[in-house]
Amino acid sequence: MKNTRSKHSPSFKAKVALAAVREQETVPQLSKRYGVHANQIYKWKSQFLEQAAAVFERNAIAVDSSSREEELLKKIGELTVERDFLANGLERRR
Repeated sequence: MKNTRSKHSPSFKAKVALAAVREQETVPQLSKRYGVHANQIYKWKSQFLEQAAAVFERNAIAVDSSSREEELLKKIGELTVERDFLANGLERRR
């Protein structure tokens, strides 16, 4: 029996989960084929199905993040102008 845990890459997990979703082979067959416990395959399959909708939502998130980025850049510009204005005012008093 193997005592050390093995870390699987996300691409490997996706490949196994996709094979489980296709149901061309049973989970025990996939378990033997990929050398992963059947319970782990069931977990990866459920994660895969739960997060499948998120793949198509990423475009909306990217649009939101770009508008947020524009807002933050605008605010940085305003704060920079204020800082420079106040710094120049302090230099005159000295």
